[in-house]
Amino acid sequence: MPLRGRLTIETLPETQRSLGSVGAGEQIDMAAVEALDTAGAWALLQAQKRAEAAGQALEIVNLSESHRHLLETVAAAMPEPERRRRTIPGRPDDGLANLGQEVAQGLRGSLTSVGFFGEVVTHLGALVLHPTRLKLTPLVHHMQEAGWNAVPIVSLMGFLIGIVLAFQGSTQLKSFGAEVYVVDLVAISILRELGILLTAIIVAGRSASAFTAAIGSMKMREEIDAMRVLGLDPIDRLVLPRLIALVILLPALGFIASLAGLVGGGLMAWIDLGITPGMFRTQLLADTDVSHAIIGLVKAPFFAVIIAVIGCHQGMQVSGNAESLGSHTSRSVVQAIFLVIVVDALFSIFFAVWGL
Repeated sequence: MPLRGRLTIETLPETQRSLGSVGAGEQIDMAAVEALDTAGAWALLQAQKRAEAAGQALEIVNLSESHRHLLETVAAAMPEPERRRRTIPGRPDDGLANLGQEVAQGLRGSLTSVGFFGEVVTHLGALVLHPTRLKLTPLVHHMQEAGWNAVPIVSLMGFLIGIVLAFQGSTQLKSFGAEVYVVDLVAISILRELGILLTAIIVAGRSASAFTAAIGSMKMREEIDAMRVLGLDPIDRLVLPRLIALVILLPALGFIASLAGLVGGGLMAWIDLGITPGMFRTQLLADTDVSHAIIGLVKAPFFAVIIAVIGCHQGMQVSGNAESLGSHTSRSVVQAIFLVIVVDALFSIFFAVWGL
């Protein structure tokens, strides 16, 4: 089939109609073609691909040297069709590959987190040598946001946990005639474990996500790059105030939650078992040592470091789109809560081994 005239972007519809009428076994004769551009070359190559898909060969003959070179250039620039891998049902290859990718990604993320933690520790050491580098205004602001504003929800959580523990404990201890020991159950559980652990989980949900969202938004707007250009260190300006604020406030929040839990447990013991507040206080002071409260509060600074470092690190990892911000925000909450629980379990093993 001979083609004539100009095969360019202006005549592309007519060229495509002409090429669509090419029959099986025909050749495309380019001897009378006056001009050829990339649009015409693309139409010729598409016609060849359609013929090949139908199991036929479509040959282009009588090409000039310039037209041949243009066709070869356009053919080299055209994207290759994506080849879908055929999967055989029951084969574990894809699952193992995905598992390997997830493990490798997790290891890379762990290494970057360790590196970020080391950088934060370095800046903390420099801050100890030069305390004037710490700005009080952002520190006080984050103490209010992460600490004072969390007091209502932490108090309510502790109060309800105390009620639940006292109610469930009284139900079980009644059958043994040992209702008075519900005081010990509530006090030791809240002071030693649940008070600070649940407080850290709530703070992780509030503050880790807030840290990631705030720093991630700055990363998206390139404000962090602007800070570096101005000679301001993002670790000093963004991370350390949040970290120090949590280290200061989390023990206080844990103490408040423990007090609220004791109040809730005492109220439920009074309602359900008839243990008056005076009896509750006497039993609490007689059988519960202050070491339980100390053990609970000792864990608070470690939880604070985990929450602050993970929240700020995930914020620093945000790329320039909203999807990345949402992904890293949810990831920071999950990682912070998971590591808080893991570290709490390690503390429990450590105290059990040493008989504390």
